[in-house]
Amino acid sequence: MSESREQNKKAEEETETPGLEEDSDDSSEEGEASGDSEMDFLRNLFSRTLGLSPGEKVLDELSLAGVAHYIQSGKCKNIICMVGAGISTSAGIPDFRSPGTGLYANLQKYNLPYPEAIFQIDYFKKHPEPFFALARELYPGQFKPTVCHYFIRMLKDKGLLRRCYSQNIDTLERVAGLQGEDLIEAHGTFHTSHCLSIFCRKEYTLEWMKEKIFSDDQIPKCETCNNLVKPDIVFFGENLPSRFFSSMKQDFPVCDLLIVMGTSLQVQPFASLVSRVPNSCPRLLINMEKTGQSDFPMGLLGFGGGMDFDSDKAYRDVAHLSTCDDGCLALAELLGWKAELEELVKQEHALIDSKDFKKKGEKADQTSGNAEKAKGAEPDATKSDKTE
Repeated sequence: MSESREQNKKAEEETETPGLEEDSDDSSEEGEASGDSEMDFLRNLFSRTLGLSPGEKVLDELSLAGVAHYIQSGKCKNIICMVGAGISTSAGIPDFRSPGTGLYANLQKYNLPYPEAIFQIDYFKKHPEPFFALARELYPGQFKPTVCHYFIRMLKDKGLLRRCYSQNIDTLERVAGLQGEDLIEAHGTFHTSHCLSIFCRKEYTLEWMKEKIFSDDQIPKCETCNNLVKPDIVFFGENLPSRFFSSMKQDFPVCDLLIVMGTSLQVQPFASLVSRVPNSCPRLLINMEKTGQSDFPMGLLGFGGGMDFDSDKAYRDVAHLSTCDDGCLALAELLGWKAELEELVKQEHALIDSKDFKKKGEKADQTSGNAEKAKGAEPDATKSDKTE
């Protein structure tokens, strides 16, 4: 009896269970389906627990044209720009990390222990010479804003710019026409400088610092206490400006388009700002390469603060791979702003050139006047001989 039951059971198993050799593909598909359902479960679990559920898809397509359509729709009223050194390279200012041409790759002449030391506050206090030597090469006032800078200015003029968050210290955003309230200089600025003494902290202007850097002394010292004076740029080991944190809390929750340009998104806490916009907010990257993508665990689950350009879960991130100037021109053309942008750049550069020409003329007149005064102060050798 028991043998009969075992034979019947065996027959049932053979009937219900397909052979591995014949139906291995079906088995694989079932396994994948099971894996997908488990992944969906994990996504839902993490989404509910951490509040990371995907937002509504706002763009009609994940392309530069889709972004342009969204801007033109009238629904986009609070654009935030996040920018890095890449927006200034066409002005002649090197970025930091590009192999061969980046700033960190060309600091050998300063005999630094490691490239980043030039921006380390402790190293600067002991050895300020390398930093000020570099500052003479890159000092603000020697460069003109780029097409990208003026595109951001156009966003402001059209009432679309909520704020520009910049990692740059070259002040070109200000030169292009952004005011202090339009701008968060996350890593500080050359616009002002302060004495490093905690008992003094006297403030100095851009022009004062420029005069000192290009003088024979070269190392700026406080006129009150003779301590070292440093531009208000953020060195490694220093805190970011308090306004960065207060503005961040106000701006990013209401952002309806984030435009990221010319940054590797490697330096924190600046890089983390991309995750602070609402889940439905589109994010456009204009850069030479993709960056800021999701970390592996979060990207694997299909969500997280990082960018997602390529997965089947992508719904709001667009990468336009080009120079920042070319990307801004392309977007401006789609918006019908290209001629206006090109004219703005032409007019502003001509204005800068005329101011530079005027300054050079005034400096030449001053030099000539000083020479005449010096000549007039010299004793008349002929007259002296006759008198004697």
